[in-house]
Amino acid sequence: MFNIVIFGPPGSGKGTQSKLIIEEYDLMHLSTGDILRGEMARKTPLGLEAKKLIEKGELVPDDIVIEMVKNKIDENLDQKGFIFDGFPRTCEQAEALDRLLEERNTTISVMISLEVEEDELVKRLLKRAEEEGRQDDNLDVIKNRIKVYNDVTCKVADYYGKTGRHRPVDGSGDIEKIFDRICGAINQEKASA
Repeated sequence: MFNIVIFGPPGSGKGTQSKLIIEEYDLMHLSTGDILRGEMARKTPLGLEAKKLIEKGELVPDDIVIEMVKNKIDENLDQKGFIFDGFPRTCEQAEALDRLLEERNTTISVMISLEVEEDELVKRLLKRAEEEGRQDDNLDVIKNRIKVYNDVTCKVADYYGKTGRHRPVDGSGDIEKIFDRICGAINQEKASA
């Protein structure tokens, strides 16, 4: 399996680029955000609990997220690989994911992190709120999500960097140019595997 973590702050374009990567490399998309939004839409106990946290810009607890990810992987072990979007968000989650994949005789091949300036992130997220009506994209929540990313989540890049699996990619500019940069990083990793 060839497994990718797509990483970056809220608004960096992870979802948009994931769709292109999936099509190009025939990977299965595993988005904890999509899984959680599905749970919230169905108003499951997990979804209601997650909704309270997400609306404040806080992270959903590791044990809940890891269990959801484990179930999705186990349901899809016949895939060529996965692209993890929005997970892992903490070093503890990254360690748990490594253990989970190791038990299934695979690993994270590369982490692609999209690097985007904070002003651009805010602009993108406010535009998304306007276009999609997402309530979790208001200015206070956006600023808190970026703060949580800077304080907690960005340390995950260091975790993958220590094992040589982190590839930063400039996430500014037009979608196609960003995708070309991502493909360059992925193809370089595939060639050296």
